[in-house]
Amino acid sequence: MSTATPPNRLQQLIYAKDGSLTRDLLLHPGEYGLGKVPVGAKPDATTTSVCGFCSTGCGLELHMKDGQAVNLSPSVDWPVNLGMACPKGWESLTVLKANDRATRPMLKGPDGKLAPVSWDEAMQTFCTRFKDIQAQHGNDSVAFLSTGQIATEEMFFLGSLAKFGMGMLHGDGNTRQCMATAVVSYKESFGFDAPPFTYADFEESDVLVFVGSNLCIAHPIMWERVLRNPHDPKIIVIDPRRTETAVAATHHLPLRPKTDMALLYTIANVLIKKGWIDQSYIDNHTNSFDQFQAHVAEYQLEDSLVNCGLDPAAVMEVVQAIHDGKRVSFWWTMGVNQSHQGVRTAQAIINLALMTGNIGRPGTGANSITGQCNAMGSRLFSNTTNLLGGHDFTKEQDRQKIAGILDIPETHIPTENSWSYDAIMEGIRRGDIRGLWVIATNPAHSWIHQQEAKETLDKLDFLVVQDMYDSTETAVRADLLLPAAGWGEKEGTFINSERRFGLHKKVVSAPGEALADFQIFRLVSHYWGCESMCADWKTPEDVFQVMKKCSEGQPCDITGIRDYRMLDDARGIQWPTKQDQSSGDDWLPLPQRRLFEDGQYFHADGKARFIFEPPEAPGEEPCDAFPLRLLTGRGTAAQWHTQTKTSKSAVLRTLYSTTLLVDIHPQDADALLIEPHDWVQVQSARGEIRARANVTSSVQPGQVFLPMHNEVTNQLTYPQFDSYSRQPSYKNAAVRIVKSS
Repeated sequence: MSTATPPNRLQQLIYAKDGSLTRDLLLHPGEYGLGKVPVGAKPDATTTSVCGFCSTGCGLELHMKDGQAVNLSPSVDWPVNLGMACPKGWESLTVLKANDRATRPMLKGPDGKLAPVSWDEAMQTFCTRFKDIQAQHGNDSVAFLSTGQIATEEMFFLGSLAKFGMGMLHGDGNTRQCMATAVVSYKESFGFDAPPFTYADFEESDVLVFVGSNLCIAHPIMWERVLRNPHDPKIIVIDPRRTETAVAATHHLPLRPKTDMALLYTIANVLIKKGWIDQSYIDNHTNSFDQFQAHVAEYQLEDSLVNCGLDPAAVMEVVQAIHDGKRVSFWWTMGVNQSHQGVRTAQAIINLALMTGNIGRPGTGANSITGQCNAMGSRLFSNTTNLLGGHDFTKEQDRQKIAGILDIPETHIPTENSWSYDAIMEGIRRGDIRGLWVIATNPAHSWIHQQEAKETLDKLDFLVVQDMYDSTETAVRADLLLPAAGWGEKEGTFINSERRFGLHKKVVSAPGEALADFQIFRLVSHYWGCESMCADWKTPEDVFQVMKKCSEGQPCDITGIRDYRMLDDARGIQWPTKQDQSSGDDWLPLPQRRLFEDGQYFHADGKARFIFEPPEAPGEEPCDAFPLRLLTGRGTAAQWHTQTKTSKSAVLRTLYSTTLLVDIHPQDADALLIEPHDWVQVQSARGEIRARANVTSSVQPGQVFLPMHNEVTNQLTYPQFDSYSRQPSYKNAAVRIVKSS
């Protein structure tokens, strides 16, 4: 008689030779060039869509079954990612299934709690409350905060509706937090907001200079393009931290924070003194070089240690590398943009490219890498601080052009620029702005000096939040919550960092009663009574055709993009693409194009400008009470911005610590008697947060680092803004660390 123990239920499941779990795991040929896929996710069709996370603009092959996306993989023929995807891209569909999706309009009742209402009641309340505020306090007492997360066509619709239909003057976007510096820099230096590069330049440079950019983590697919470079390039990283990108670099200059301008002026001066400049290019294509030369003359190489905390010999190695390079490209991201002097720092980078002739050729350029998926769309078409299509509210000929295209009275177009984001927040604090419409952004989390931001929002008479999630720090403060569809649940275009329009498509259904932002704007126009302006805007593609007309004759001219089908066939198209460039229905533009190949810029004289000014100290420096300098930035490739979407993915959450970590140098940890993984309090003059100590030499003594994604980080940040771009300086604050008991 056998005495063997009978298998339990778990063992039966594990060793079963058939059953639903076994069948689900079985791989079958996927067809459509997909290789093998799980049988339960075998598609009956595929379609390509641009990713909705960051500005890289990768192509994703969406696997369709019964009209709904069931899986995805990176597109192998998309000229951006060439078959690659980062963790966020792989999880793009997962984050749509979160249990905190906003599914019904919600209105705050007398008890202070949000309760479901119909769309009719939501729209009636929206319009009545905002009109009442305007009647009592003036049209300018209502404002909107837009985003770099929605489609370009939705931005165009919102900006037109709010300013030309609802009579608002003030509206800005969360791109103020990431890209305003680059916008102003390019406008002043080049005459238009015109990033000149194409991603092919990552592979064609023999020297790449990254300033304040942790590309490896912030934009992994762009870093993959660097790794494909066949020229054994020199990689120079200018960053206070020993980031993942710095570890992989051939040269790392760990400068003292906020001394970028002094370093860049020093490099420029050495290049000039040695004659390592392109005088012909300077003479033929630029203005104000002589004044710039005089300005940088005082920045001597031997002063690098005092000015920047750098060994002069290490700086000279970088200067030599720039001189030796035949195709030198300069790249920057938030480490430059989010600074109290970000515009002039970015222009110090642009000046280096101009004076060495490293622009307009393959593998060159002064290249700003965007953050959000559609920040470039916001920059050109959101109608916030620029009139549609990169026009100017203050120019009569621009107002006449747009009024004619939209068939509206010119008097409906404001003659002055909107307040910037920080001025809108200040207007709320003063009581000048009483109503606010927030679309797909989360200022209660992301705005600098978070506690003050929350107190500011609470001063509003009426706060409308339009979002795909009902749990964001801003959504829970709303008087009215409008449920919006997300990426994959609607269609439209994004514009990536290299100026490429890409099409994203509706491949799943939005939950509950959630609507595409586009359809919400249509509802608002109807209930407000201004729908005649947008009566023909029934689909996003209808608006795209109007966008084309607004772009005509501008540097961002897209009149040569026939329609969405053409965008889809071409795998995205870079601007400019003018009508007269095309030749027949089968014409498609080249997959990679860069600007300024002819040396002609967008100022009236066709020349670029050298722009400069002396560096200034930041508004807050370490002191006896707060002796450490706080830096913030991207923490991991698996997180994105406020984690509103990425935190919904169990896969992405496994790729980073869910416990907040603060990086601290071993020398400072020893002085404070802090051991690795100890709980500590990080304190600034504005707040206090709890974190675990991550003792690491990736930061320098006297510095600490926190990831920007965490919801508490901005309790500490210091509210200072660039004078020209009004972009917040997130990456500098004075703090102290106290070991928790």
